[in-house]
Formats: sequence, C-alpha cells, structure tokens
Amino acid sequence: MNNKPQVSFVPTPIGNLGDITRRSVETMEQCDVIFAEDTRTARSLLSALNIKKPVESYHKDNEVSASSRILNAVHEGKSVCIISEAGTPCISDPGNTLTSVLTKENITFEALPGATAFIPALLMSGFPVENFYFHGFLPHKKSEKTRIAESLTGMNTVMAFYESPHRVRETLEIMLEIFPAPIFCAREISKIYESGYFIVTASDIEEITFKGEFVIIINNRHTANETLSGCSDTAKKLIKAGYEGKEAVNILKALGYKRNEAYSTIQDIINS
Repeated sequence: MNNKPQVSFVPTPIGNLGDITRRSVETMEQCDVIFAEDTRTARSLLSALNIKKPVESYHKDNEVSASSRILNAVHEGKSVCIISEAGTPCISDPGNTLTSVLTKENITFEALPGATAFIPALLMSGFPVENFYFHGFLPHKKSEKTRIAESLTGMNTVMAFYESPHRVRETLEIMLEIFPAPIFCAREISKIYESGYFIVTASDIEEITFKGEFVIIINNRHTANETLSGCSDTAKKLIKAGYEGKEAVNILKALGYKRNEAYSTIQDIINS
C-alpha cells in the first residue's frame, strides 16, 4: 500500500458539535472532496465549521456507483473524506462497500477515531463492559427480530443495539421477555434531550419519550453462582414427554424461569 492515505473515514458529531475532533476538522479542510450520507446535513456541518468543500452523496442506495466515483477521484490524485449523517462511517452506516473496494485495489485509507453512540451508552448503563458485543440494528419484522434476539441468549456478555423511535417500544418488549432485567435504554446521546432509562417491567417502557435515536444495552453476563440444574431437569422431562421446543420454553417461563435461561436449556437438549 501507499504511505499517504488518499481516503479518510471521518466521524462527525452525533449531537453536540463540540464532539468533533481537531483532526477530523483538519482532515476535511485539507481534502479535495467530501462524500456524505446526507448532503444537506453535511453542508450544514461544514458551514458551522467554516469549511468550504464540494460535497457528493454516498448512501446505502448508491454505495456501488459512489464507490466507483471515489475510486476515479483517487486515481486522479484527489484526497477524499467519507462522512455519515452522524457518527462513524461503517458502524451501522454506509461505508463497508468502499472499504472492501479500497482494500482490493490496494489503496491506502485511514479511519479516524471519534463520535459513536453505543460507547457512551455502554458506560451510562453501569454494566461491566470490559468486553461487549455490538449488534447494531435488529430486523424490522417482529418474528425475525425475536428470532435473532433469541439466538443471542447464549452470549455471556453485555450487548448493544441501535433502534429507531417508531420501533423501540416493540424491541424493548421483546428484549424484556428474552433477557434479564434491568435493560438500559439511552436516548439522544450527546444531544440536548439526552436521557437514560432502566427498564425492569413493561410499565417502565411507558416512561420513555419516543423521539430521536436509541441505544439499548443488555447485561447478559452469567454470574458465577447461576445454576441451570433445576431448569435443565424440568426441560428434559418436558422434551421426553413429547413437548416441542417452543411449548417447553413457554412452560418453563410459566414455572418462573427466565426466557433466555429456558431457551438456552431447551436448545442444548435438542442439539445434544
């Protein structure tokens, strides 16, 4: 690869303009062209920073064609910045198509550190985050969302998800059924109305203002004294008696076992 990067992936503020780094500003000032997920938001940001650069679009619907234009710009000797509407490119935002192309073409690029929503939310939760799993957005369809969430129950760690305001209620209801409470929900990180909620019961969800962007943090760490012996014994009896997996899970839930505990135990028995 070349020594000097011609393409820079630059994080932009997720709420507070003061969160942008000096390096990000300098990189955009020195580039030839900026490709942005949302050109209107980009021009507003550049105006606030007093940066005058041409802005072109790079979003999920034109990633392939835009990547070709960026490649052409690089071959012409231009330096290019890639920015999301807010936060870090490629993190639940467009950009991965381009990084793949640049790598295959042996073109040097750099990824600047900076703003992203899930890191502050992890800290705000108070959960132990020496390691964690970041998932991003779950599927829109409820059945698929539930399936994906249930597939993650065996992960012994803290998990972070993004969600939109019109789907967060349903997602929290699903998560509360599957994972242990409390569930932490952060809203509008770094903005004026930033807030955090600890969800223990379904009624707690009603306290949320359903506006803005959300991060959901789940503590699925299994404590050292956690025991599944009682659940396992009962689950084996249910399977032996002819109950299907889903039926057995529902019965175990009715007996007081957590859904993630019941689901994991049933899956272990079925797959053994």
